[in-house]
Amino acid sequence: MCGILGVLSRDGSPVDVARVIGMRDTMTHRGPDDAGVWRREPQGDAVLAVRRLAIIDTSQRGHQPMANEDGSVRVAFNGEIYNHGVLRAGLERRGHRFHSQCDTEVLVHLYEEHGPSMVDHLSGMFAFAIWDEAAESLFLARDPLGVKPLYWLDNGSTFGFASEAKALLPLVPRREVDPVALWQYLTFLVVPPPRTLFTGVSKLGIAEAMRVTRDGPQPPRRYWDPIANRTCFEGEPVAWERELRNQLLRSVEGQMMSDVPAGAFLSGGVDSSTNVALISRISKTPLTTFSIGYAEKDAYNEFEWSRSVAERFHTTHHELIIDAEDFWRALPGVVYHMDEPIGCPTNVSVYLLARLARDVGVTVIHLGEGSDEIFAGYPNYARVAALTEGPWKSFRRLPKRLRKVVSTVAYPLMSQRPELAFRREALLRGARDDGRLWWGQRSGFFSRELEHITTSGLQRLVDRDEPGRMVLNTAADADAAGARDELDRIIYQDLRLLLPEQLLMRHDKLTMASSVEGRFPLLDRPLVELAMAMPFEEKVRGGVGKHVLKRVMGDLLPADLLWRPKHAFREPLAEWFRGELATRIDGQLRASAIHELGYLDRQAVQRLVDRHRGGKGDRSYQMFSLFSLYTWFDHWIAGQEQVLA
Repeated sequence: MCGILGVLSRDGSPVDVARVIGMRDTMTHRGPDDAGVWRREPQGDAVLAVRRLAIIDTSQRGHQPMANEDGSVRVAFNGEIYNHGVLRAGLERRGHRFHSQCDTEVLVHLYEEHGPSMVDHLSGMFAFAIWDEAAESLFLARDPLGVKPLYWLDNGSTFGFASEAKALLPLVPRREVDPVALWQYLTFLVVPPPRTLFTGVSKLGIAEAMRVTRDGPQPPRRYWDPIANRTCFEGEPVAWERELRNQLLRSVEGQMMSDVPAGAFLSGGVDSSTNVALISRISKTPLTTFSIGYAEKDAYNEFEWSRSVAERFHTTHHELIIDAEDFWRALPGVVYHMDEPIGCPTNVSVYLLARLARDVGVTVIHLGEGSDEIFAGYPNYARVAALTEGPWKSFRRLPKRLRKVVSTVAYPLMSQRPELAFRREALLRGARDDGRLWWGQRSGFFSRELEHITTSGLQRLVDRDEPGRMVLNTAADADAAGARDELDRIIYQDLRLLLPEQLLMRHDKLTMASSVEGRFPLLDRPLVELAMAMPFEEKVRGGVGKHVLKRVMGDLLPADLLWRPKHAFREPLAEWFRGELATRIDGQLRASAIHELGYLDRQAVQRLVDRHRGGKGDRSYQMFSLFSLYTWFDHWIAGQEQVLA
């Protein structure tokens, strides 16, 4: 795991190496063990730089950037290649010579053999850049599920890339907010690729690769698709269960490769418990596990479940209990390391738990993200099933124009309680508009709310229908790839829009903030390809998601844990924002320099805060998303030192 960065001078002028080193070292937390830089000589027009966190072959043989035998191919690599052993054996048979045990070295030789199509052979989490001397070009790639981020910018004379946006900011003449990205953030609570909130800074999407020459970056190519590349497997339920169990074991064992201490986050839910159970079955040494909870109320803690799993598998277990003050004190660090706001308060828990892991000497952490997507664990997947049955099914058979008329009439007749607005609009949008089922399930602010909290100044700068088209286009991509049903489309949209930019992005940024590598055994590429081949009824039965995974894990995990109702990890945010943190959160929202942009309606935001504090619905998550945006702006755009007193 590393922080990578590079600069290509498109006009041929020499790159300032000292400047690049300074940019690289903004990511020292990503690689405290080693630092490297290479400049193309004698031209001086291309530079690669790396900060290394040593995980595999911790010796100096793993120093980066790394080259092939004659120096014609060089790589700056962040991540892990889990099938590097198999790839290495094949390359050695073809005459390639290796000088280390690092998976990094596989990449340069694989590129020699296959060129850009090398990405088709990789199983792992990665973001890398390869300098091809013969072609005088860069080749960039991001892994299939988007575990590792890769940012880039091109200003006409200079192209740059990096693991974190902050490292590229010295190449940005003036820091400004991208208004289109701002509208996307308020809609999705993340900014989907290719945009970022920084005008001029872009990011690769999942499974994208891009060639960069002196003429500039070529359009990214998507080399993998979760539907088009799914496994060709058919069988009865028992066959699915057997194949899934085997693939789970292969995925977990493959991701256990490490020359440094490893552990796991353990919430006591199905996914983290599955990781712990399978790792403990394979490993000969006790696993170190970590859980987090809150001092205020037992209702927000799942220590009972995490402790039972830890005891069952004899792990060395650590618990962290935090309160509102701990939460508040952590926010500046979260804002700094995230680079972009993500409207989810769980970011703070990830940040603090990773810091605890590092404090006790653990460098690799296994996480459970991805299972809810590929095995349909979220409650909205069951709602998707409901929309294909009963009166909703009949409603959706009506002509689209008639559906819009009926939904317009029905909307005001449904419950107007604010806390039910999410479900109300989600169902109506989903039932009314083909391909929009996902839209209502993942919104930060709905269109009516956006019209109230934003100003006409912002609304004139953006196409307000663009986020909706993005959702519809993603659904169309799913259909083009071979989606079988509505569930395929929803999972596809989650894998493209939600999982990489919200869940995986926060884990990458906030574990690496403490120099800890996060791994995701339930997102191993072959496992995802198998899961995407499974029929709907294997994943959702009787309104219960992840059904097949729960059946498969029945011999290792207790039934009361596997089959209890899904309980999302939540912070006591609503109480904090009405109590201990009310004055401070209100003050930050009032005082932020973001109001000088004229994009957000200060009075409308204050009314939202007042409604929450007055007990008129729970608006804490919307408040947190705005707070994240405001503090991001104050730190990164306005340049204010962020001290949340």
